[in-house]
Amino acid sequence: MSIQTPRPTLTAIAFFAIAFSLAAYFTFAAVQGDYGLFRRVEVQAGSETLKAELETLDAQVARMENLTHRLSDDYLDLDLLDQQARDVLGMIRADEMVIR
Repeated sequence: MSIQTPRPTLTAIAFFAIAFSLAAYFTFAAVQGDYGLFRRVEVQAGSETLKAELETLDAQVARMENLTHRLSDDYLDLDLLDQQARDVLGMIRADEMVIR
């Protein structure tokens, strides 16, 4: 007496092939797709770069606001006014030397 092992049918093979193909596709899309892990890392790196640039720009704005305040009518810094006037007019004082 011989024992017959059940052979997988064509339907079962097709079902597992389709299931495996879908699983492989969704795994690939989760890693490398438009919203995948690699894209997320790129976006986070870009975010860090933009945050650093924003901090630099905030520092520049604060510096410009300070200089503007120091030249306003309410608070006048004479040294800054003298420096700005000499820079704009291209003049120097008698006790200064220009080195080029």
